[in-house]
Amino acid sequence: MLVSYSPTRAAVPGVSIDGTAMGDIVNLRKARKRAARERDAERAAANRMTHGRTKAERSLEAARSETARRLLDAHKIDPGDAS
Repeated sequence: MLVSYSPTRAAVPGVSIDGTAMGDIVNLRKARKRAARERDAERAAANRMTHGRTKAERSLEAARSETARRLLDAHKIDPGDAS
């Protein structure tokens, strides 16, 4: 979890960097789930950057494969036409 430093938050006595007061009760189950969600979101963002393709890239690939399929079908020899 990335927490940016904010001088206004740190200047308030009794308040930690994440915004919770020192005496606040924290539900550890919820905190763990929130941390897991944030970790998963960061991993998903990294995967989108490495494996994701833009809509333009997907449509270009589809057009190229369609052109290749049509070219291949145009050169196909049917068994009935081989006389």
